[in-house]
Amino acid sequence: MRSAKDFFTPLAVGAPAPLREIPARPSRAIHFFDPSNAKMAAKIPGMVGTVDVLLGNLEDAVKAENKEKARLGLVEIAKNTDFGPTQLWSRLNALDSPWFLDDITTLVTEIGDKLDVVMIPKVQGAEDIHYVDRLLAQLEAKVGLQRPVLVHAILETARGMANVEKIAGASPRMQGISLGPADLAADRRMKTTRVGGGHPGYLVRADATKNDAGEYDIHGDRAVFQQDLWHYTIARQVDACAMHGIYAYYGPYGDITDVVGCEDQFRNAFLLGCVGTWTLHPKQIDIARRVFSPDPAEVEHAWHVVTAMGDGTGAVMVDGKMEDDASCKQCQVVVDLAEALSETDPELGEQYAEAKKAGIAKAEGK
Repeated sequence: MRSAKDFFTPLAVGAPAPLREIPARPSRAIHFFDPSNAKMAAKIPGMVGTVDVLLGNLEDAVKAENKEKARLGLVEIAKNTDFGPTQLWSRLNALDSPWFLDDITTLVTEIGDKLDVVMIPKVQGAEDIHYVDRLLAQLEAKVGLQRPVLVHAILETARGMANVEKIAGASPRMQGISLGPADLAADRRMKTTRVGGGHPGYLVRADATKNDAGEYDIHGDRAVFQQDLWHYTIARQVDACAMHGIYAYYGPYGDITDVVGCEDQFRNAFLLGCVGTWTLHPKQIDIARRVFSPDPAEVEHAWHVVTAMGDGTGAVMVDGKMEDDASCKQCQVVVDLAEALSETDPELGEQYAEAKKAGIAKAEGK
C-alpha cells in the first residue's frame, strides 16, 4: 500500500512534481476535431480563443488506417499553433488498443510542453490510471517537462461506473471525468441507440382519472413526463469528482440537428454540477458557452447574498428569502465561476462586472 506521504512525490526521477490542486481553468466546451482530416485541421488555428478546449481526437471517430496520420497531424498542429488561452487536449486510443503506447509516447515527447490533458477512454478502475500515471512521469522525465500532463478519464463501462470514486482519486494528475453515454449504454445493455440525451420511452405517466361512470380511465388522456436516463450516473460522477477536487463533464450529444434537446441536456448537467461538455459541431460550442456560464442575473443575486452575509455567519433576508451559511456557499460557487470566466471571456466579463456592481449596491442599500 502506497503511503499518503508519497502521493505527491514524482513517479520518475526528473519528472515534475504532481499538482496539489487542479487549476480551475474554464472548460465549458471541449471541442473535438480529427487531426487526420485536413479540412478540419486547417480550421483549428482560427478557433483559438473562441473555445475553452480544443481536443485532437485519436480514438473512435478515426478509422484504423488513419490512426498514425491523426497522431502526426496533431503533432504538426500543436507545433505550429499558439493556443494562447485555449487548452490543448487529446483523446488517446484505449489502453488495450495497438495504438495507445505510440499515442502517449509521441505526444508527450513531441508536444508535451503544449499538451494540457490526455483523455483516456474506457477507464475500468484505478489500476488504469496508475499505469498511465507512471508512464507519463517517465516520459516527462525523459524530455525534461516542467509541468505534469494531466489525465481525464471517460466513464464508459459499468465497471468504471462502479469504480468511479476510486478512479477520481487514483492520482494527483486526475483533472476530471466525462460521461461516455453511448459505450456505457451498450455495456449496461440499455435499450437505447441514441448518443446521450433522453428517450421518449423512459417516462412517468400521470395517474388515471375517473370517467363519468366513476371508473378509472387508464386509456384516457394522461400527462406524460419524459425522464433523464443519465441523472443517476451524472450525479454519482459529480459526487466522485467533487470528493477529490476534480471536475465533472457531460459527454457527447449525438443529434447535431436538435439544438433544443442539446441545450436541455447540457443545462441538466450544468445544474447537477458539471463544469463543461463535449462539442462535436461548431453549432454546439455557442450552446455550451451559454449554458455553462452563469446567467448575469444569477451572478447579480449571488453577489447580493455574498455581500449581505458579510463574514458568512448568521442569516439575512434577500428579496424576501432567508439566506444563511449554506445558501451563501451556493452563491460563492456562482461568484467564483463568474470571476474565472471573466478572465478569459471579455464579453462575459463586462456583463459580470455590471452584475457584481449591481449586486453589491443592492446589499449596501444603494
